[in-house]
Amino acid sequence: MNVYNFIVDIQRFVEEKHNLGLKVGFVPTMGALHEGHISLINRAKKENDIVVCSVFVNPIQFNNPADLEKYPRTPEKDITKLEQAGCDAVFMPTADEMYPNKVEDHYDFGEIEHVMEGACRPGHFNGVAIVVRKLFEIVNPNKAYFGEKDFQQLAIIKKMVRDLNMNLEIVPCPIVRENDGLAMSSRNVRLNEAERAIAPKIFATLNDAISKKDALSPSEMKKYTLDKYAEIKEFDVEYVEITDEINLKSLENWNECDHARIFVALQLGPVRLIDNVRIF
Repeated sequence: MNVYNFIVDIQRFVEEKHNLGLKVGFVPTMGALHEGHISLINRAKKENDIVVCSVFVNPIQFNNPADLEKYPRTPEKDITKLEQAGCDAVFMPTADEMYPNKVEDHYDFGEIEHVMEGACRPGHFNGVAIVVRKLFEIVNPNKAYFGEKDFQQLAIIKKMVRDLNMNLEIVPCPIVRENDGLAMSSRNVRLNEAERAIAPKIFATLNDAISKKDALSPSEMKKYTLDKYAEIKEFDVEYVEITDEINLKSLENWNECDHARIFVALQLGPVRLIDNVRIF
């Protein structure tokens, strides 16, 4: 596996592959890789000739400096995992390499960026859009792979690709979970033993609420879920939302859309965790 730290080098690598007529799959990450990330690599390997992964903790998408500082970084382990997974190249730039000049780009995605994560983390999705667009332009992939755990981020990236007429396919991939149901996340390593034991209740509560769909309206399901989370004193819930999957608009009736999801964000100890499940 080739490891590149400079834009010009990864561009040269990819250009050589494209010149040979090879298809390039791309998996952007912020490192601290786990089996969820590796599942994206595996999917990309099946659908492309060459797989490129990026490992870059993007500073401009963090609205909380402490969160950026504490974000886990395990570059050596990441390289080993990617090699074992059969990744062909990894791009691991510094912030100065990615942002040699002051960043002033601004994107407007409409209402989709102002709900849920956008409301809780002002400026977050602008930072995501800037780095993802830059990575797409650097790597020039045929397909790019994103997990559905960050479902709102996925929706934002899909919209950006459509709005800018970018010539690549965005491939959504299912959430990968631990055996007890906890959605895999790089942040999970920051949970202590007691917090880790409670964390699976995030997913279990969502499933419990979904099982009552036939008896509850969307607003009633939201209240039911919030009440259940309130029973767990260790959880500090930021939001529970039930939306359609396209525009992420809150639902009043189940017949408003073809597919609906329930979303949660909460604080557990020092760690902010998110999850979502398709309702139908």
